Amino acid sequence: MEELKKMVAEGRDDLVPDKVRALLDQGTDVEAVMKQALIPAMDQVGELFQSGEIFLPEMLVAAQAMKAGMAVLEPFIKGSGVKPLGRAVVGTMQGDMHDIGKNLVIMSLEGAGFEVVDLGMDVAPEAFVAAIQTHQPRIVGMSALLSSTMTAMKKTIQAIDDAGLRGQVKIMVGGAPVNREFAKEIGADFYGKDSVAGKVFATEAVQI
Repeated sequence: MEELKKMVAEGRDDLVPDKVRALLDQGTDVEAVMKQALIPAMDQVGELFQSGEIFLPEMLVAAQAMKAGMAVLEPFIKGSGVKPLGRAVVGTMQGDMHDIGKNLVIMSLEGAGFEVVDLGMDVAPEAFVAAIQTHQPRIVGMSALLSSTMTAMKKTIQAIDDAGLRGQVKIMVGGAPVNREFAKEIGADFYGKDSVAGKVFATEAVQI
């Protein structure tokens, strides 16, 4: 398991799938592979990223290695009854065609054990509402890179409230022009300066 953790942290997506298969062949439990190797590896990478010891490229390759391992586990997870940590719906705001920040959040959430519904870019308020009604997430993540699309966050939160869904979700927002004051002003539950902060908030929120 320690070897697998190291492979993920180093971004060895070429080696991780075979290592995961070998552990399963040896009789290692699917949940144990997730909770004792893959998730701890991404936690370690996230801490290094936040402390400035590694940078975005290293985090991205580690996330890809994690996804490679999860791809092997997914068929077994579905049949084993292992439940995800929680479900999240994530999207980039209407009018905004940038997705790097959103994708980082998704990778961090998946690395923590979440099931993530990716709504993509240029997502209208009503699409967020429909996704919440369909998927029943606990977490909703909104990303904006353009200052001109920040207002869509407020409209989306209002639409969620108008639909009577606000009480069942925790909303986190982020992106270059967004800050804590703006998040409070529009009624979001959390502002994260990076994807790791969002993951920490989401993980704590689903356990309350």
